[in-house]
Amino acid sequence: MKLEKYAIAVDLGNTYAKTGLFNAAGILQETHASFTVAELINYVRAKQPERLIISSTGHSEEIVRSWFAFLPATIVWLTSQTPVPLTKLYDTPQTLGADRVAAAAGARGLFPDQNSLIIDMGTCITYDYVDKQDNFHGGLISPGLRMRFKAMHSFTQRLPLIEPSQEFPSLVGKSTTHAMQSGVMNGLIAELQGIIEQYRMIYPDFQVILCGGDAPLFESRLKEPIFAAPELVLWGLYRILNYNV
Repeated sequence: MKLEKYAIAVDLGNTYAKTGLFNAAGILQETHASFTVAELINYVRAKQPERLIISSTGHSEEIVRSWFAFLPATIVWLTSQTPVPLTKLYDTPQTLGADRVAAAAGARGLFPDQNSLIIDMGTCITYDYVDKQDNFHGGLISPGLRMRFKAMHSFTQRLPLIEPSQEFPSLVGKSTTHAMQSGVMNGLIAELQGIIEQYRMIYPDFQVILCGGDAPLFESRLKEPIFAAPELVLWGLYRILNYNV
Protein backbone atom coordinates (compact mmCIF):
# COMPACT_ATOMS: atom_id res chain seq x y z
CA MET A 1 0.00 0.00 0.00
CA LYS A 2 1.35 3.40 -1.00
CA LEU A 3 1.69 5.74 1.97
CA GLU A 4 0.39 9.31 1.83
CA LYS A 5 3.12 11.95 1.64
CA TYR A 6 2.65 14.66 4.25
CA ALA A 7 4.10 17.99 5.28
CA ILE A 8 3.52 19.37 8.77
CA ALA A 9 3.67 23.02 9.84
CA VAL A 10 4.29 23.61 13.54
CA ASP A 11 3.68 26.91 15.34
CA LEU A 12 5.31 26.19 18.69
CA GLY A 13 4.65 28.45 21.66
CA ASN A 14 5.98 28.34 25.20
CA THR A 15 3.41 25.75 26.34
CA TYR A 16 1.43 24.44 23.38
CA ALA A 17 1.93 23.78 19.69
CA LYS A 18 -0.46 24.39 16.82
CA THR A 19 -0.05 22.11 13.82
CA GLY A 20 -1.30 21.81 10.27
CA LEU A 21 -1.10 18.61 8.24
CA PHE A 22 -0.85 19.12 4.47
CA ASN A 23 -1.11 16.33 1.91
CA ALA A 24 0.89 16.02 -1.31
CA ALA A 25 -1.65 18.17 -3.16
CA GLY A 26 -1.18 21.03 -0.67
CA ILE A 27 -4.57 20.54 0.98
CA LEU A 28 -4.78 21.28 4.71
CA GLN A 29 -6.26 18.04 6.00
CA GLU A 30 -6.31 18.61 9.75
CA THR A 31 -5.21 21.02 12.45
CA HIS A 32 -4.56 20.76 16.17
CA ALA A 33 -4.49 23.86 18.35
CA SER A 34 -3.07 22.79 21.72
CA PHE A 35 -0.59 19.93 21.55
CA THR A 36 1.77 19.52 24.47
CA VAL A 37 5.39 18.74 23.56
CA ALA A 38 4.83 15.02 24.19
CA GLU A 39 1.66 15.03 22.08
CA LEU A 40 3.46 16.89 19.30
CA ILE A 41 6.31 14.39 19.19
CA ASN A 42 3.89 11.43 19.16
CA TYR A 43 1.82 13.06 16.42
CA VAL A 44 4.82 13.66 14.17
CA ARG A 45 6.06 10.13 14.83
CA ALA A 46 2.68 8.72 13.80
CA LYS A 47 2.37 10.81 10.62
CA GLN A 48 6.02 10.44 9.48
CA PRO A 49 5.99 13.57 7.29
CA GLU A 50 8.44 14.02 4.45
CA ARG A 51 8.81 17.69 5.29
CA LEU A 52 8.47 19.66 8.52
CA ILE A 53 8.63 23.39 9.23
CA ILE A 54 8.84 24.74 12.77
CA SER A 55 8.38 28.24 14.12
CA SER A 56 9.13 28.53 17.82
CA THR A 57 8.98 31.40 20.29
CA GLY A 58 9.95 29.51 23.43
CA HIS A 59 12.34 26.68 22.57
CA SER A 60 15.82 26.57 21.07
CA GLU A 61 16.45 25.06 17.66
CA GLU A 62 18.90 22.53 19.12
CA ILE A 63 16.37 21.19 21.62
CA VAL A 64 13.49 21.00 19.15
CA ARG A 65 15.58 19.27 16.49
CA SER A 66 16.59 16.69 19.10
CA TRP A 67 12.90 15.84 19.60
CA PHE A 68 12.65 14.84 15.95
CA ALA A 69 16.02 13.11 15.53
CA PHE A 70 14.09 9.93 14.67
CA LEU A 71 12.54 11.58 11.61
CA PRO A 72 14.15 11.00 8.18
CA ALA A 73 12.61 14.21 6.86
CA THR A 74 13.60 17.65 5.64
CA ILE A 75 13.19 20.04 8.58
CA VAL A 76 13.07 23.82 8.05
CA TRP A 77 13.53 25.97 11.15
CA LEU A 78 12.07 29.44 10.62
CA THR A 79 14.39 32.25 11.69
CA SER A 80 15.06 35.80 10.52
CA GLN A 81 17.66 34.32 8.14
CA THR A 82 15.32 31.78 6.50
CA PRO A 83 14.51 32.66 2.88
CA VAL A 84 10.86 33.68 2.55
CA PRO A 85 8.72 34.75 -0.45
CA LEU A 86 8.64 38.35 0.82
CA THR A 87 10.80 41.44 0.77
CA LYS A 88 11.05 42.77 4.33
CA LEU A 89 10.90 46.58 4.29
CA TYR A 90 11.61 46.59 8.02
CA ASP A 91 14.41 48.45 9.77
CA THR A 92 15.19 45.55 12.13
CA PRO A 93 14.34 42.33 10.26
CA GLN A 94 16.26 40.31 12.85
CA THR A 95 13.64 41.26 15.47
CA LEU A 96 10.61 40.61 13.27
CA GLY A 97 8.49 37.82 14.78
CA ALA A 98 8.29 34.61 12.80
CA ASP A 99 4.51 34.51 13.29
CA ARG A 100 4.16 37.92 11.62
CA VAL A 101 6.27 36.79 8.67
CA ALA A 102 4.32 33.54 8.35
CA ALA A 103 0.98 35.36 8.49
CA ALA A 104 2.14 37.73 5.74
CA ALA A 105 3.26 34.79 3.59
CA GLY A 106 -0.12 33.17 4.17
CA ALA A 107 -1.94 36.35 3.16
CA ARG A 108 -0.01 36.52 -0.09
CA GLY A 109 -1.01 32.94 -0.85
CA LEU A 110 -4.69 33.59 -0.14
CA PHE A 111 -4.89 36.94 -1.94
CA PRO A 112 -2.10 36.99 -4.55
CA ASP A 113 -3.63 39.92 -6.45
CA GLN A 114 -4.45 42.14 -3.48
CA ASN A 115 -2.74 44.22 -0.84
CA SER A 116 -3.51 42.98 2.67
CA LEU A 117 -3.76 44.31 6.20
CA ILE A 118 -3.28 41.35 8.55
CA ILE A 119 -4.66 41.64 12.08
CA ASP A 120 -3.52 38.81 14.33
CA MET A 121 -5.36 38.77 17.66
CA GLY A 122 -3.15 36.67 19.91
CA THR A 123 -1.31 37.45 23.15
CA CYS A 124 -0.52 40.75 21.48
CA ILE A 125 -2.42 42.21 18.54
CA THR A 126 -0.33 42.83 15.46
CA TYR A 127 -1.34 44.87 12.43
CA ASP A 128 0.86 44.30 9.37
CA TYR A 129 0.60 45.58 5.82
CA VAL A 130 1.87 43.52 2.87
CA ASP A 131 1.40 44.64 -0.72
CA LYS A 132 0.69 42.63 -3.85
CA GLN A 133 4.34 42.98 -4.92
CA ASP A 134 5.26 40.82 -1.88
CA ASN A 135 6.67 43.73 0.13
CA PHE A 136 6.22 43.45 3.90
CA HIS A 137 5.94 47.07 5.08
CA GLY A 138 5.59 46.51 8.84
CA GLY A 139 2.87 47.65 11.18
CA LEU A 140 2.16 47.98 14.87
CA ILE A 141 1.90 45.88 18.02
CA SER A 142 -0.77 46.44 20.64
CA PRO A 143 -1.68 44.67 23.93
CA GLY A 144 -3.96 41.69 23.41
CA LEU A 145 -7.37 41.09 24.93
CA ARG A 146 -6.33 39.10 28.00
CA MET A 147 -3.24 41.23 28.52
CA ARG A 148 -5.53 44.24 29.00
CA PHE A 149 -7.61 42.46 31.63
CA LYS A 150 -4.44 41.30 33.42
CA ALA A 151 -2.97 44.81 33.34
CA MET A 152 -6.02 46.34 35.05
CA HIS A 153 -5.84 43.68 37.76
CA SER A 154 -2.05 43.83 38.20
CA PHE A 155 -1.68 47.61 38.32
CA THR A 156 -4.60 48.37 40.64
CA GLN A 157 -5.41 47.17 44.15
CA ARG A 158 -9.13 46.54 43.82
CA LEU A 159 -9.99 45.55 40.25
CA PRO A 160 -10.53 41.79 39.88
CA LEU A 161 -8.96 39.51 37.28
CA ILE A 162 -11.79 38.62 34.93
CA GLU A 163 -12.24 36.78 31.65
CA PRO A 164 -13.65 38.23 28.42
CA SER A 165 -17.40 37.99 28.07
CA GLN A 166 -18.56 35.45 25.49
CA GLU A 167 -21.60 37.67 24.92
CA PHE A 168 -20.40 41.04 23.75
CA PRO A 169 -20.96 43.56 26.59
CA SER A 170 -23.14 46.60 26.17
CA LEU A 171 -21.35 49.94 26.27
CA VAL A 172 -22.71 51.13 29.64
CA GLY A 173 -21.52 48.77 32.38
CA LYS A 174 -23.78 48.32 35.44
CA SER A 175 -21.15 46.59 37.59
CA THR A 176 -17.38 46.70 37.95
CA THR A 177 -17.01 43.43 36.06
CA HIS A 178 -19.34 44.60 33.31
CA ALA A 179 -17.59 47.98 33.11
CA MET A 180 -14.18 46.30 32.74
CA GLN A 181 -15.47 43.95 30.06
CA SER A 182 -17.07 46.84 28.21
CA GLY A 183 -13.96 48.98 28.47
CA VAL A 184 -11.65 46.30 27.12
CA MET A 185 -13.88 44.76 24.47
CA ASN A 186 -15.61 47.89 23.18
CA GLY A 187 -12.29 49.69 23.44
CA LEU A 188 -10.72 47.03 21.23
CA ILE A 189 -13.48 47.39 18.65
CA ALA A 190 -12.81 51.13 18.56
CA GLU A 191 -9.09 50.49 18.21
CA LEU A 192 -9.51 47.93 15.43
CA GLN A 193 -11.88 50.11 13.45
CA GLY A 194 -9.78 53.22 14.00
CA ILE A 195 -6.51 51.57 12.97
CA ILE A 196 -8.11 50.15 9.81
CA GLU A 197 -9.44 53.61 8.93
CA GLN A 198 -6.02 55.17 9.46
CA TYR A 199 -4.44 52.53 7.20
CA ARG A 200 -7.06 53.40 4.56
CA MET A 201 -5.76 56.98 4.58
CA ILE A 202 -2.28 55.72 3.67
CA TYR A 203 -3.10 52.65 1.56
CA PRO A 204 -6.63 53.00 0.10
CA ASP A 205 -6.89 49.54 -1.46
CA PHE A 206 -6.42 46.42 0.68
CA GLN A 207 -8.13 43.32 2.02
CA VAL A 208 -8.46 43.06 5.83
CA ILE A 209 -7.53 39.57 7.07
CA LEU A 210 -8.31 38.64 10.67
CA CYS A 211 -6.68 35.73 12.47
CA GLY A 212 -5.59 34.67 15.96
CA GLY A 213 -7.30 33.03 18.91
CA ASP A 214 -9.43 36.04 19.91
CA ALA A 215 -10.55 36.90 16.37
CA PRO A 216 -13.93 35.08 16.60
CA LEU A 217 -15.05 37.46 19.37
CA PHE A 218 -14.64 40.46 17.07
CA GLU A 219 -15.01 39.43 13.44
CA SER A 220 -18.76 40.11 13.28
CA ARG A 221 -18.41 43.47 15.05
CA LEU A 222 -16.24 45.31 12.55
CA LYS A 223 -17.82 47.68 10.04
CA GLU A 224 -15.17 46.82 7.48
CA PRO A 225 -15.64 43.73 5.31
CA ILE A 226 -13.03 41.27 6.53
CA PHE A 227 -11.78 37.81 5.66
CA ALA A 228 -11.43 35.51 8.68
CA ALA A 229 -8.49 33.15 8.28
CA PRO A 230 -7.93 31.22 11.54
CA GLU A 231 -5.19 29.04 10.02
CA LEU A 232 -3.32 31.89 8.29
CA VAL A 233 0.00 31.30 10.08
CA LEU A 234 -0.06 27.58 9.25
CA TRP A 235 -0.73 28.34 5.58
CA GLY A 236 2.13 30.82 5.63
CA LEU A 237 4.50 28.32 7.21
CA TYR A 238 3.56 25.82 4.51
CA ARG A 239 4.31 28.39 1.79
CA ILE A 240 7.69 29.13 3.36
CA LEU A 241 8.41 25.39 3.57
CA ASN A 242 7.71 24.99 -0.14
CA TYR A 243 9.85 28.05 -0.88
CA ASN A 244 12.81 26.40 0.85
CA VAL A 245 12.39 22.82 -0.35
